[in-house]
Amino acid sequence: MYPNPGLPGSPPTLLARLPGRASSRFRFALLSARRRPPGCLLGRTDSCSRGDSISSRAQPGSARGSGEAVAPAEDGGAGTMRAAAAAAGTALQGLFAVYKPPGVHWMTVTETVKLHLIKGLNALKQPEPCQQICFQPSVAEKETGKELTLTVSQVPKLADHPLVSGPVFTQLNVGAGPRLDMQSSGVFVLGVGHGTKLLKDWYNAHLTRAYTVSGLFGKATDNFSDTGKLIEKSTFDHVTREKLERIVSVIQGSNHKALLQWANLDLKTQEAYELAVKGLIRPMDNSPPLITAVRCLRFDPPEFQLEIQCLHETQQYLRKIVHEIGLELKTTAVCTQVRRFRDGVLVLEDALLRTQWDLPNIQRAILQVKQKVDAELESSLAHLKPGVEGERDRI
Repeated sequence: MYPNPGLPGSPPTLLARLPGRASSRFRFALLSARRRPPGCLLGRTDSCSRGDSISSRAQPGSARGSGEAVAPAEDGGAGTMRAAAAAAGTALQGLFAVYKPPGVHWMTVTETVKLHLIKGLNALKQPEPCQQICFQPSVAEKETGKELTLTVSQVPKLADHPLVSGPVFTQLNVGAGPRLDMQSSGVFVLGVGHGTKLLKDWYNAHLTRAYTVSGLFGKATDNFSDTGKLIEKSTFDHVTREKLERIVSVIQGSNHKALLQWANLDLKTQEAYELAVKGLIRPMDNSPPLITAVRCLRFDPPEFQLEIQCLHETQQYLRKIVHEIGLELKTTAVCTQVRRFRDGVLVLEDALLRTQWDLPNIQRAILQVKQKVDAELESSLAHLKPGVEGERDRI
């Protein structure tokens, strides 16, 4: 085996064993290798960073002893591969909704979606690895005998291969909107990329959210849920739908008065009238939970179901409402299900199921809801007072 001509520290005694012409060529290769930056072994030059110098040296017919035309190497490399993947990630910016199943923590849902997106981005087709110009020693048959020559060839740069450089995406910025607790299910808003900044406006717009809340008469637990510890049983034969709807209307009326107080509006002004027509009367600050509308969807004792539209709520607050309704009806009640079917303008039809938590479906969902999300945020934030606009950095 002949020594590696690209290693600067080759002993001179090895060159003495070669014929005179081959020895001079190896000396030229060694001198060139010493002038190159570290890492350019075997006389290699990265075509991605030194394409001009290579194209001037590797003209057709200039390959020593090969007589073969050598074209300039194509651009590529890790930078190009990462830029292509980053371009795919650029289209992944905005808000979308997923369906959170019951019994799963919202952080688990967020992390699962993030991992699926990272996996999908790294699975995209990457550009071909960069080609390198390489001067390799070869033995050519001459009239005078065998002669060692340097042959110009192109080889792929293995450092650009994903198995060597690793995945392009390892982290992704995914944020969560209004939370859903462990027992609840329904529409769960997420933001990816620059969409995480839109989540701040999503909070500060004070958008209403709608739930279907199911209850069961005749029981009381320590946490207002049917999964809690049973502390009381009671009869419910005297409860009718009319009585239930009467209590529901009282709850809605009292919360409507509280909403007007937190809206900081003079009800006698034109501004208040226009906001009321558009349905934009909302609290300007962080108010306590407010119910804007509630109605009975189903009454089948001991079971019943309510539709509740509210602001600044928690799911535990909705369970407590069911408990208080039972007390007002001279009985007890527990909540059996809390399901969010609308968050702002995002509804169940916009929410992605667990089997759809992948890159193509999420990109498609972002594009489908982008227009109505932007329109809702623009109309909701337009009436914010100057002193309240600073709250956009709250989240």
